[in-house]
Amino acid sequence: MKHLRLFLAGCAVMLGLGGLVPAVALADTPKSIVCQTIEAGSDCKSTPKDSTSLTDVIKAVVNILSYLVGVVAVIMVIVSGFKYVTAAGDSSKVSSAKNTLIYAIVGIVIVALSQSIVKFVLNKI
Repeated sequence: MKHLRLFLAGCAVMLGLGGLVPAVALADTPKSIVCQTIEAGSDCKSTPKDSTSLTDVIKAVVNILSYLVGVVAVIMVIVSGFKYVTAAGDSSKVSSAKNTLIYAIVGIVIVALSQSIVKFVLNKI
């Protein structure tokens, strides 16, 4: 029962973190899209509506890929918890579940770092 509570608490935390991924993806919305939704009289009149730079395309692709990898990593954390709970003391199943969890967490960290690296590089261009 203790493992089940731990698993459910971990799932709740990871689903909470998974909710942050779309917020990060929406934080880098291109100015042209934002300008189309802002009321008249804003400072967006200087940018053409159809201009899309290479950096905007790269940001959009990285955001979509990061979102997908983040969702897969969260699903793998849930699968790992399920494997751990259903291992019934079998050491090979427990080891498999722990490895799955470690790889999923490493995936989440890599996605977060890749977002930071891409933003840093694109801001320097």
